[in-house]
Amino acid sequence: MSSPLLAAPILPALMRLSAPGVLLVVFQTAVSVGDTYFIGRLGTAPLAGLALVFPLVMLLQMSSAGAMGGGVSSAIARSLGAGDVSRARRLVVHALLIALGMAAAFTLLVLAFGASLYRLLGGEGESLANALAYSNILFGGAVTIWLANTLASVLRGSGNMLVPALGLIGAAIIQVPLSGSLVLGVGPMPRLGTAGAAVAYVLSFGLATLVMAGAVFRSRLRPGRGDWMMDKRLFADILRVGGLSVLNAFQTVLTAVALTGFVGRFGAAALAGYGVGVRLELLQIPLVFAVGQALVVLVGTNIGAGNAPRAKRIAWIGAGLAGAICLVIGWTFALLPLGWVGLFSTDAEVLDAGTRYLRIVAPFYPLIGVNVALYFASQGAGRMLMPVLAGTTRLVIVLVGGAMVVSLGAIFGVVALGITVWGALMILIVARTTWKT
Repeated sequence: MSSPLLAAPILPALMRLSAPGVLLVVFQTAVSVGDTYFIGRLGTAPLAGLALVFPLVMLLQMSSAGAMGGGVSSAIARSLGAGDVSRARRLVVHALLIALGMAAAFTLLVLAFGASLYRLLGGEGESLANALAYSNILFGGAVTIWLANTLASVLRGSGNMLVPALGLIGAAIIQVPLSGSLVLGVGPMPRLGTAGAAVAYVLSFGLATLVMAGAVFRSRLRPGRGDWMMDKRLFADILRVGGLSVLNAFQTVLTAVALTGFVGRFGAAALAGYGVGVRLELLQIPLVFAVGQALVVLVGTNIGAGNAPRAKRIAWIGAGLAGAICLVIGWTFALLPLGWVGLFSTDAEVLDAGTRYLRIVAPFYPLIGVNVALYFASQGAGRMLMPVLAGTTRLVIVLVGGAMVVSLGAIFGVVALGITVWGALMILIVARTTWKT
């Protein structure tokens, strides 16, 4: 029986598959804004500490959900598109083993080297102490994030977008009040400061893991007794997309780390303002992620069925949709930056840095949307090498440009230039790449 994704009108199918993820964004935004708000109530140093850890939190989420998760969804979608359900079940087992290995690596590396990295980024004194209080707990529980996102990717690969969204929405509903209570010590809760936000993060993803596991093991993707045999070809199918995607996620986070270091030279207030400003940029990723995950499934299913021209059409329509979303957000806050930055601080220096960041960088947000959408479409097609190299180009621009300039505004200009080149390269790569089964 052929999948309905092979013949459905493209834009309605894309909107339908994206809708649960868009709803999830509302709740994920509440989590991100809530954590920043609660920690901001503690002062500038805790807020700066959160900014120091944020690049590694990005890497954790991007690697588990958008990178390796994309590899999982792509492999399963291509198998189901070809009508091979048995292979898809075996891929579930291999995906979970990869998740456990990656979670262990994140925990060990961050606990061992996190403090040195935060010092390198300019963390010291109270800012460094807050960063470590948050980081050690969150990355100590990295396995919950990896398992929840991997199981969600399994479901998305089968075309089930609703259950992952509902599971993560439920986790967010719990996380926001729990985080506020533990950070600020509301009612009978202990006042844990920044550590409280990390405790809430780990616990909520642990609950999401249980929900996702229940859904997978009640579906047609539940592995049977004969599906637990290891096969290097199945690991390779996930890793040839997911492994390169993790490299891309690492480049993205290295870009953010470098920028954090460059901005940190201008003091804690500049770092806090930059952290608030860049958070708006990163909050768009879940929105585009919703479109992107739909693209992985639609493109992957059509590639698996041998319909590459339709897969390419799906990619361009998705890129247009994602670009439009980021256009609205970017230009709104480029014109009204205090509408965002003012939510988190009243410090004049923090407001100035955040405002300058949004006025310079936010107009280029539409290219971020186009880039991320085409990146996910490339995951679905199993063609990741050139998109990763586009990310390398952006990293080089940031490293070279950030080292050369001597003012905060100029650093933000380098960010805008990197986004522009990155987006233009991705458009050219997808236009010139031949997709096939």
